[in-house]
Amino acid sequence: METVLENTLPTGTRGGAELSGAKPKWLKVKLPIGQKYTELRGLVDKYSLNTICTSGSCPNMGECWGEGTATFMILGNVCTRSCGFCGVKTGRPETVDWDEPEKVARSIKIMNIKHAVITSVDRDDLKDGGSIIWIETVKAIRRMNPNTTLETLIPDFQGIERNIDRIVEANPEVVSHNVETVRRLTREVRIQAKYDRSLEVLRYLKEKGINRTKSGIMLGLGEQEEEVYQTMRDLREVNVDIVTIGQYLQPSKKHLPVKEFITPEQFAKYEQFGLELGFRHVESGPLVRSSYKAQKHIL
Repeated sequence: METVLENTLPTGTRGGAELSGAKPKWLKVKLPIGQKYTELRGLVDKYSLNTICTSGSCPNMGECWGEGTATFMILGNVCTRSCGFCGVKTGRPETVDWDEPEKVARSIKIMNIKHAVITSVDRDDLKDGGSIIWIETVKAIRRMNPNTTLETLIPDFQGIERNIDRIVEANPEVVSHNVETVRRLTREVRIQAKYDRSLEVLRYLKEKGINRTKSGIMLGLGEQEEEVYQTMRDLREVNVDIVTIGQYLQPSKKHLPVKEFITPEQFAKYEQFGLELGFRHVESGPLVRSSYKAQKHIL
């Protein structure tokens, strides 16, 4: 059985696949199946566990869960930023739940996750940017799940080094921070973020000794091919090890429209370019998301 990823699309074309009501065939994904997926799905439902995989209806959920990988979001589900691409609610976040680190660690134990990806909303309302909950979450996971490896997909913490230092202190196997788009489109796509600040966060992490750094780019927002190549060059210049490149899909009519469907052949070109640049891993394809094949990025 297959399903087509749902999203709201404009009509017309822009130098690529036609943008009409029909989605390209390469956006069809198989419905999740398999014993491991079924077991994890049952645990998530039974214990009301919170994963981005389920709440974000990730197309790779079956594949990732089958390999023992899942993504968890901390610090609530309301973000202080209002990025034009993101489906997370924006507004005034709830009070910090100081029991959350233990809850996440317990969820990982119940699900017997081999490799966990932790991400969060932006919490610009907090003096520490949420970094204390971040480090407490990593400590709790390590304490309760000593054999589980970790990737932390972090916000920019407004570039404040003392907050980033807490992530460095936690020393996850991989630290990821997404630039999301090319320099020219950053102001429109990531309204309160800055392209160069993201690069500096990635540079700082590497200089402070993080073993694997990682970043992600969405395509189909109006970027040009050479701009994607330049973004990849910028990431290598700050010694990023891993890059993920995927197709942007519009969460709702209120969000930025998809301007182009990038073909699998073009994604393959970007992958080849990235490997030639020296990235350790390049995940590039229409269905690729930030934590796609994350368990392989620790190698």
